[in-house]
Amino acid sequence: MTQKGYDKLVAELQRLEAVERPKASAAIAEARDKGDLSENAEYDAAKEAQAMLEIKITQLKATIGEAKIIDTSKLDTDTVQILSRVKLKNVKTAATMSYTIVSETEANLREGKISVKTPIAQGLLGKRVGEIAEIRVPQGTISLEVLEITFEE
Repeated sequence: MTQKGYDKLVAELQRLEAVERPKASAAIAEARDKGDLSENAEYDAAKEAQAMLEIKITQLKATIGEAKIIDTSKLDTDTVQILSRVKLKNVKTAATMSYTIVSETEANLREGKISVKTPIAQGLLGKRVGEIAEIRVPQGTISLEVLEITFEE
């Protein structure tokens, strides 16, 4: 994971604990004040929301605890690896595209970041510039030529 991605997760965890957790507690207290808890749908919903929030906090803590920050300055651009920015050409259509291969938690297709666990990333790992990766995707097999390998800072 990148330092930037790690910092983003830590900030999200702090926001959940400092802002969202007190909001959830307040919502439960407010619903509790409205009377009979056995027929109080608002109370049940607030408790459910708090439980979901606590699950999210626990998952974030686990992800942060297991995170390994990779220093891209120590990586080489000879082969595609995690954190590589890869410029590709679809051999069949000649369309070009660029993706950065990142950890699952940092994946965001709008930003051109794909998870290292996706079929495309798996097919590209270890490839060199000029090599063609044959990748099985749900629509069949695609051939992608590696045009360039760089790293984002």
